[in-house]
Amino acid sequence: MRDKVSAFAHFSRPVFAAMILAAGPGAVLHAQKVIRMIPGGDLKILDPIQNPSYITRNHGYMIYDTLFAVDSKGRYKPQMVDTYSVSKDKKTYTFTLRQGLKWSDGAPVQASDCVASIKRWWAKDVTGHFLAAEAASLTAKDPKTFTLVLKEPFGLVIEALGKPSSNVPFMMPERVANTDPNQQITDTTGSGPFIFKKDEWVPGNKVVYVKNPNYLPRKEPADGLAGGKVVKVDRVEWIYIPDQNTALAAFNNGEMDVFELPQADFINSLEKNPNVKLAKDKLGCQGWLRPNSLWPPFNNPKARQALLYMVNQEEYLAAAGFPEKYRVKNCAAYFMAGSVNATDAGGEAVTGGQNLAKARQLLKEAGYKGEKVVVLVPSDPPVQAAAAMVTVQNLRKIGVNVDAQAMDWSTLLGRRAKKDSPDHGGWSIFHTYSVGFDVMSPVVNSYMGGTGDAGPAGWPTDPKMEALRMAWAKEGNLTKRKAITEQIQRRAYEMVPYVNFGQFYQPMAYRANLKGLINIGIPVMWNVDK
Repeated sequence: MRDKVSAFAHFSRPVFAAMILAAGPGAVLHAQKVIRMIPGGDLKILDPIQNPSYITRNHGYMIYDTLFAVDSKGRYKPQMVDTYSVSKDKKTYTFTLRQGLKWSDGAPVQASDCVASIKRWWAKDVTGHFLAAEAASLTAKDPKTFTLVLKEPFGLVIEALGKPSSNVPFMMPERVANTDPNQQITDTTGSGPFIFKKDEWVPGNKVVYVKNPNYLPRKEPADGLAGGKVVKVDRVEWIYIPDQNTALAAFNNGEMDVFELPQADFINSLEKNPNVKLAKDKLGCQGWLRPNSLWPPFNNPKARQALLYMVNQEEYLAAAGFPEKYRVKNCAAYFMAGSVNATDAGGEAVTGGQNLAKARQLLKEAGYKGEKVVVLVPSDPPVQAAAAMVTVQNLRKIGVNVDAQAMDWSTLLGRRAKKDSPDHGGWSIFHTYSVGFDVMSPVVNSYMGGTGDAGPAGWPTDPKMEALRMAWAKEGNLTKRKAITEQIQRRAYEMVPYVNFGQFYQPMAYRANLKGLINIGIPVMWNVDK
């Protein structure tokens, strides 16, 4: 994600201001309210439906809007939708859009735009796949109304359409949404609070957004991702600074207003800075150790179970530098401690603590015969890099023949898509992490799936898990759904699609002179004043 240092970070605020004033037509910026943020990555892909990366998701929230949105208490609220109704048999949903919605080019938002956008989204998203499978039809009734007819009742229609994280069902004009889901869009017209300034975009350095004069906020106060997205600044600039120490210096000097993802070992010093505040979202993040289910030894469930006993979550999170108060101790919940779906069911391997002897025993039962295990070790980001090194050390402790292969994160992303054997350019284990929004239920958690080649890298095949996930999605009764959640988690601990190496909180740092910043785990810039 990081490949080029921004020269901006080397200048103090007075020098930078002088540069702006000497910049010709850009000199008007000194009279504007501008928020400058160090993003967590370099924006390279503009299509949040085709690509699920968080930096592209964040870009999506700046320029697009959604039909429904999640508030700070996790409730799904209408956003672009004004009203909706559900038939008595719970098979027909009718949605009416708010009056006055416009695209950033001034054209009115139509129901047909939303129909096309939903269809493109559900072709790419894991939750969308469940909804699409149950849909009999999705049609525009008139310019402001569209109807979804289901084959059978589906308990997650509103939750699916209001999915808060990747892939987010952002609404786009019909002409854009008709783009093949496997091809990237080139037109960034949206109906969100900001407009993307494509003419000022410098990949590897700078992204610019300006206030959208055609945006119509809701009347309710901003609350999480829901409510009135009132823009109180003229311009937002993302300045990409890949070197964390350079980024920290620019932020501490006051040259930057927001530091989206400061590395963990900066947290203590940032907490002591009276000019800085830290925003910690409720759920935090979950670390993932992902084994490759296609090749030995991890094509055997017992070998994957061995990884459960090998992992000590405290060891991983300490290695990444997180202070104790930013860690969740011995988290056995596959769907995030603190979420409505949290349970310890089946998690004795986690709650019982690390057991290397048990890990060695399970490897032996799996028939492990010293095959090379290729661990992809990134140089960055810090959390994934630290986790990979801990795994390498512990695999060696349980007698595994480890080949630790170093690479940058961009290279790792390409490498993990390969299905070749570990001896021929493939891999055995990689590490990543996900925000709570993408983990907190069986249907949004893409790495929980068992769809084989149709799933994300790692490719486990588990028809029983898929049947349980569909049953969970269809079940509208919360008590019954909770029972299915426990069945799913017990199945996950049997088959081990991935190992949770720890739940942690990755705070966002911002200057104390910013008011109204929304603490939701996504760097949205509406409601913020400076």
